[in-house]
Amino acid sequence: MGEVEIISSLDSMVIHAHVITYGGAADPEVTERMRSEIEQMWNEPRVSVIIQDLLLDLRFRITASFEPALGSSAIASNRNPRNNYFRIEDKSMHNISFVDGLGCNTGYFQYDNLYEGSTTSAHEFGHTLGLDHPSYLDIRGMGLPGIMYPRGTLVDPEFQYDPNVGAGLPGGTMHPKYRKVRTEDLRALKLNWLRFSNNRSVLGGFTNIFHMPH
Repeated sequence: MGEVEIISSLDSMVIHAHVITYGGAADPEVTERMRSEIEQMWNEPRVSVIIQDLLLDLRFRITASFEPALGSSAIASNRNPRNNYFRIEDKSMHNISFVDGLGCNTGYFQYDNLYEGSTTSAHEFGHTLGLDHPSYLDIRGMGLPGIMYPRGTLVDPEFQYDPNVGAGLPGGTMHPKYRKVRTEDLRALKLNWLRFSNNRSVLGGFTNIFHMPH
């Protein structure tokens, strides 16, 4: 989830989001790693959008904070569209990180998914903005996978966990570290569909779910 701002004086559109972490495996280091990955990856494509007859450069500004004492009431009462709350623990019941739907502001991350360059944070952030997994998951011959492809996607050998095994065999699916945010991912946000008031709009919605540790 994020707040979209048109800054006409700078010919820019900025998507603001604030990552708030809590939980037994959360700390300032992993929080900053998440923030940095999201901001860097979503800013890599250089895209312009036309809104209100203005040609605007699209940018993402991501901030973050580690809040170990965060409670359920603080999340439930949140009305700031920039705030995204993620619990981080060593284990998840699904053995994977997840968020609470498309266009949400809460989720649960498994710590070992958040290594440097994992792309997990950037992928899950895409879900909070409303993007789903692609429906076709065999992209052999199509090059680098986009950020919204899930684990298990069939890709060219150089993008597999193990490039030396056959597609679909153990090690023969996409390694998440190869995912990239593409121009198509930004277009899929459909920013031109948003309604603005005082040059601001909201992308996503409030789920405001406090997660207990699994």
